[in-house]
Amino acid sequence: QVDPVESGGGSVQAGGSLRLSCRISRTTWNDACMGWFRQVPGKDREGVATIYTGIGGASYATDVAGRFTLSQDHAKTTLYLQMNDLKPEDSGTYYCAVDQFHPARCRPSYLNFDYWGRGTQVTVSA
Repeated sequence: QVDPVESGGGSVQAGGSLRLSCRISRTTWNDACMGWFRQVPGKDREGVATIYTGIGGASYATDVAGRFTLSQDHAKTTLYLQMNDLKPEDSGTYYCAVDQFHPARCRPSYLNFDYWGRGTQVTVSA
């Protein structure tokens, strides 16, 4: 069973940094698409960054590129999101998702994942 579990959220001032972690249960998949998504009340969930674990080469939403960095551990069971130069508009609940589908779909604009975590809150104050 795949159960993404997020951690690392918190409150920071604008310009600060946070690192989010997403750990998944060991699966029989060799590779999968893993990603981070965020949502604020009243708005649709949006993609932040994704990576296909067997290929690498992360994809980022335009507004976080250059500030956020995805990485994974050697076992490919933990995904990290390093967030630097945070802005108030980065605030929201951040969700980790994982699924196995064609690598071409593994991009922030694709939200049709079967496995989602419960989310971790990020609050950035001005």
